[in-house]
Amino acid sequence: MEIRLVGVVGAGQMGNGIAHVFALAGYDVLMTDISEESLQKALATIEKNLDRQVARGKVLPADKRAAMERIRTTLKLADLGQCDLIIEAATERETVKQAIFEDLIPHLKPTTILTSNTSSISITRLASRTDRPERFMGFHFMNPVPVMQLVELIRGIATDQETWETLHEVVRKLGKTASSSEDFPGFIVNRILMPMINEAVYTLYEGVGNVKSIDESMKLGANHPMGPLELADFIGLDTCLSIMNVLHEGLADTKYRPCPLLTKYVEAGWLGRKTQRGFYDYRGEVPVPTR
Repeated sequence: MEIRLVGVVGAGQMGNGIAHVFALAGYDVLMTDISEESLQKALATIEKNLDRQVARGKVLPADKRAAMERIRTTLKLADLGQCDLIIEAATERETVKQAIFEDLIPHLKPTTILTSNTSSISITRLASRTDRPERFMGFHFMNPVPVMQLVELIRGIATDQETWETLHEVVRKLGKTASSSEDFPGFIVNRILMPMINEAVYTLYEGVGNVKSIDESMKLGANHPMGPLELADFIGLDTCLSIMNVLHEGLADTKYRPCPLLTKYVEAGWLGRKTQRGFYDYRGEVPVPTR
C-alpha cells in the first residue's frame, strides 16, 4: 500500500517531531490537536528545528520550505479520515488513546492504517477497540524524533503482514532504522531503559549517591552520553512513572516497582525540563541538582 497523506494526532513534543520528519521525507502531513495554540506552537517548533538543521548543513533551505508547505493543521479529528496512515501521539494514558481511536473510526477509509506512538501500552489491547486490528500497529519514535535514528515497530496479535511491511518501508523512506518488537510491556527500549532509570532513582532515594555523583558515574564510568537522572528529566518524570507502572502491572514482578521518590517528584509536579524542575532545577542559567 502506498502512503501519501499522514495524519498526526497530538502536536506536542513527539507529535511535532513526527510531523517534521514525515514532511521532510516528502509526505503530506495533517496534524491535529485540541487547541489552535498548540498547533501554532508546534509549527513554530518545527520551523525552528528545521532552521537548526539548515544551519548545520543537514537540510537545504529549499527542502525546509517544501517541508513546511507539506504540513497542514486542523482542530477537527474527523478531517484525518482521508489519511492513508494515522499516528496517534497523544498523552501516555490508555483511556485518552482509546477515545481518540473511537472518535476516528467512523471517518476512516477502509484502507487506513492506524498506529500509536505509545512507549509501553499494549498494542493488542488498543487494536481490539478498533474496527481494524489487522491494520493496527505500534509505531514508537524516540525523542527527539528528528535526531534519533530508531523506530520500534510493534505488531499486535492480529496485525497482518502487509501492514508490517508497509510501515517497515515507511521507516526506510524516513531514513531511520526499524527494530521489530513483540507486544509485551515496555517493548524493547523502555523494557531495558526505564528499570535502569528507576534503579538510579532508588540509588538516590537510598542515599548511595547524590544527583551529581550518580549522573557523573554513569557518564564517565559507563560512557553514557547523558546521566540517568538527567535523561529522566528530559523524558519527563510523569512518563517514566507511567511506563514503570505499566511494567509493574503487566509483568507482575516486584523488580519493576516504581521508586517512591519518583512518585513523590511527580506528585509535586516536578516533572523535569518541561516544568523547569525535576532532579535538576532549570530555572537558572545552569541546571542545579535538587538533591
